[in-house]
Amino acid sequence: MRGIYIHIPFCHQICHYCDFNKVFFENQPVDEYIETIDKELSLLKQSGADFTKVETVFFGGGTPTALTAKQLERLLEIVHSYINVKALTEFSTEANPDELTMDKLNVLKNGQVKRLSLGVQSFDADLLKKIGRSHSPKQAIEVVNNARRAGFENISIDMIYALPGQTQAQWKDTLDQALALELPHYSGYSLIVEPKTVFYNLMNKGRLPLPGEDEETVMFAELIDRMERAGKSQYEISNFAIPGSESIHNMIYWENDEYAGIGAGAHGYLNGVRYANIAPLKRYMEHVGTGELPRKEENTVTLQESMEEEMFLGLRKTEGVSIQHFAEKFGITMDEKYGAVIQNLMQKDLLELHENRIRLTRNGIFKGNEAFQQFLG
Repeated sequence: MRGIYIHIPFCHQICHYCDFNKVFFENQPVDEYIETIDKELSLLKQSGADFTKVETVFFGGGTPTALTAKQLERLLEIVHSYINVKALTEFSTEANPDELTMDKLNVLKNGQVKRLSLGVQSFDADLLKKIGRSHSPKQAIEVVNNARRAGFENISIDMIYALPGQTQAQWKDTLDQALALELPHYSGYSLIVEPKTVFYNLMNKGRLPLPGEDEETVMFAELIDRMERAGKSQYEISNFAIPGSESIHNMIYWENDEYAGIGAGAHGYLNGVRYANIAPLKRYMEHVGTGELPRKEENTVTLQESMEEEMFLGLRKTEGVSIQHFAEKFGITMDEKYGAVIQNLMQKDLLELHENRIRLTRNGIFKGNEAFQQFLG
């Protein structure tokens, strides 16, 4: 396995768009959960997982920085007990701007965390309230400055466009303020309204005024053009960075490589099997307590499925999918397997051949899902 994802499901505030496994922090068995992470890592190691080959560790959520400084310190101690953290290529955590205090920044820094991914989402105060965020634009800027003072250089922020009621002017202003921070990495995602969210319920009641598809496309184009002018290369559909600051952990996903998912509701891909952990906290902890890995679902990936994943995950990267690597990995050429599909998508100006790779065209980047679906059986 190349990476380890550790899920921290606790939040002090539930965002209206979030469908990840999460619970309110208050009155939850947080300390017990952290110790269960230790037990699951131990069970994974006992099952034969090779921790010496791990390149990245990523804390996600929920909100990892919902933990207290002491709890973060304990979590980091656990990770250090299994992994030579100094040998990692990347050690990242997600964070909320209003929860990342100097104490927590120092704990993360001392624990060898090197990369921060901040959930800023917007620099418009009204929009932040509408989407259920608890921080202010001022706090987002302050936390970047504090992180730099603590010694962090590899900092990324997430932004969302096509939010309810969002105008082009608001989106441009968010990009202005984000780029003024001169960070090495930015992520920009179009809002997807998922089931079991506040936004989903509002949409079903006709009370979610979303921008139209054309407006969304204009916002995406603005994101791409502004990032390019600022020297942040688009290396994946939604991600932009200066050279050398790309998210290595996320590249593991897009390169269809294997990683462990640790924690309640976490997903992983090991030994050709994609799995999902039990999501409810109590059941997750009880299952780990019995001495068994807390698997809810397991799916052995067939050769056909693996080839499909290689294409639709790899095509998210702007460099595309290597023709040579595909042949070496699967024992069949890309042309033999997908020649007709690729030719059809080339004729539609969605794919192109570049330096022995198949990649999305500029038009294809805007119509990625149309291209991806063609590779699914």
